[in-house]
Amino acid sequence: MNVVRIDSIDCTETSVYARLTEAQLRNRLEPEKGIFICESLKVVRIALENGYHPLSFLAEERNVASQVAPLFDDARYGIDPTTPVYCGSREVLRQLTGYELSRGILCAMHRPTLPSVAEVCSKARRIAVVDSVVNSTNTGAIFRAAAALGIEGILMTPTCCDPLNRRSTRVSMGTVMQLPWTYTERPWPNDTISQLHDMGFCVVALALSDRALAIDDPRLTECDRIAIVMGTEGDGLAKATIEACDQVAKIPMYRGVDSLNVAAAAAVAFWQLREKT
Repeated sequence: MNVVRIDSIDCTETSVYARLTEAQLRNRLEPEKGIFICESLKVVRIALENGYHPLSFLAEERNVASQVAPLFDDARYGIDPTTPVYCGSREVLRQLTGYELSRGILCAMHRPTLPSVAEVCSKARRIAVVDSVVNSTNTGAIFRAAAALGIEGILMTPTCCDPLNRRSTRVSMGTVMQLPWTYTERPWPNDTISQLHDMGFCVVALALSDRALAIDDPRLTECDRIAIVMGTEGDGLAKATIEACDQVAKIPMYRGVDSLNVAAAAAVAFWQLREKT
């Protein structure tokens, strides 16, 4: 391994972990140069298992032998031995990143080329469409629930939080690297929903509406292919989006509670509308 000890926060080689904003990491003008940060050994392993390529690692000194070295030793991952492994004391790394590396390891990775909407949807029977969800914790939780509960692909509107945000990837437990996902390509909502119709999807909005069916209503699963649409925290889906969908579903509430957090609601909907085998 190419282990590089850092003793101060002025090490320019580690700017990817400290000085670059999320927008700079994404590098939207040149996506092929984009980077994202994985946090925790579990998430890094999942990324490597799914073909992602590391640019560098950052770890506490005590974790280099126990966490980073085994990754280099695993032939499945094919990590270039010259890939730098920056290490230092917990205090130096805290000053560098601005937070405690409670998970012991960070890894900067190349961003993948995203698939098309058609590629994400081609073989899927159940997909999620996430509209304007901007909280990275909610985004990660939606991906984790989707992976666990039978969703086969996710479409994100361009106003959503980046799923490869560091916090999102950690909360998702790496499932953002396992599930096919991409951004919608056509204007939202009408043109994208029309595209889903052309691919044979029944589009179901999660919303409080006069025409909403209870989430366990059998009419919601009459179609073979279902796209489950969920909206931003607080306001939920716009009226125009709800009107463009084929069905509207709601989760019955008790004790005067009007709704669930979007990630919790997504998990309930994914389970109830899953493909029955």
